[in-house]
Amino acid sequence: MITDNKLPKDWKWVKLGQVCKLKNGFAFKSTDYKKDGIPVIRISDIKSGSVKPDKSVRVISKKEYEEYVVLENEILVAMSGATTGKFGIYKSKDKAYQNQRVGKFQILNGENLDNEFLLYQLHALKRQIEKDAYGGAQPNISSGKIEAMEILLPPKPTQLAIVSKIEELFSELDKGIEQLKTAQQQLKTYRQSVLKWAFEGKLTNEHVNEGELPEGWKWKVSGDFFDFVTSGSRGWAKYYSDKGAIFIRITNLDFDTLELDLEEKKIQYVNPPSTSEGIRTKVQEGDFLFSITGYLGMLAIAPKLDKAFVNQHVCLCRPKNDFNKKYLGYWIISKSGGHHYLNKNQKGAVKAGLNLDDLKTFPVPLCALEEQNKIVREIESRLSVADKMEESITQSLLQAEALRQSILKKAFEGRLA
Repeated sequence: MITDNKLPKDWKWVKLGQVCKLKNGFAFKSTDYKKDGIPVIRISDIKSGSVKPDKSVRVISKKEYEEYVVLENEILVAMSGATTGKFGIYKSKDKAYQNQRVGKFQILNGENLDNEFLLYQLHALKRQIEKDAYGGAQPNISSGKIEAMEILLPPKPTQLAIVSKIEELFSELDKGIEQLKTAQQQLKTYRQSVLKWAFEGKLTNEHVNEGELPEGWKWKVSGDFFDFVTSGSRGWAKYYSDKGAIFIRITNLDFDTLELDLEEKKIQYVNPPSTSEGIRTKVQEGDFLFSITGYLGMLAIAPKLDKAFVNQHVCLCRPKNDFNKKYLGYWIISKSGGHHYLNKNQKGAVKAGLNLDDLKTFPVPLCALEEQNKIVREIESRLSVADKMEESITQSLLQAEALRQSILKKAFEGRLA
């Protein structure tokens, strides 16, 4: 923290409450919401530094709501929940209302404080707000706590110059971030292209006719690859525990990898029954684990586990030993392959689902085992390069965010050249 004797000339420390007030919103009831009317800004509407009413709920205008009007360029903050401390500036000419637990900053004197300067100051305070908010089980922060926080206040012309410099630097930073995110998306497309080429035979055959299987390949039915197919167990919440066997759920599966996600925070443990139900759903190394409700097409090939079981939203398919398991696995997660057929067969208008027959009847292009092994090597060689590029991009994005915070820190210490 900068001490008073190191402050730039004409700068001073002030509490936020001396230059602006933080107003809480109105406690609208869900029964008040209509299809038409005035938009109500809720915490979910505050996204990436801006607030737009495009997807807001709406209410019919009433006199009692007029004290909670939100106008263009006013700054809002989430004051409770998982995103406490998230800021946004209202980007619409349409009048809106402010919901409860959304705070609105009201500048007391526009001659002393610029709105954009305040917004950047608040972003610089975000970590402090988060630290103060996460003291209890439910994150929240009071307007009084935020108003008690201190900011550095330079003269208004200096504020405008700082805002201009920040926006110039952020503009360049945002261009770089956009390029990195574009590269991320291109990598996703490339990964799927690799899988598509693999199962068209293009990674292992010089001459392939478009739309035809290579010579020696044939179509098989997925059920031919499994000894048995079963769904997981219902009603196992009574067996939940803090330790024991792993209870594999959809949250442990993914669309883009064959690996089981066993991050500790995603693991549910159970002490399973010793009945046939427990034996039937016990996972063995190499088992195929499919998502069969909600998000279809997620898959993991089970690694060696001490003890694990599947729940009702996961299907267990035990493979035979006469083919390369990863070959079939990569076909299943290919958007143009098994993933396509599984989603094509989904049941249910509200929540997508598959039955066991769907897991036994989708088509699989099959080649000789030696070629399967070669295809898997070719796929993993290419995907390994993509993974390394992905890691580099992720690191660069983290560095970009650190640079953004560094820019703000320097700006409000008077050190932004």
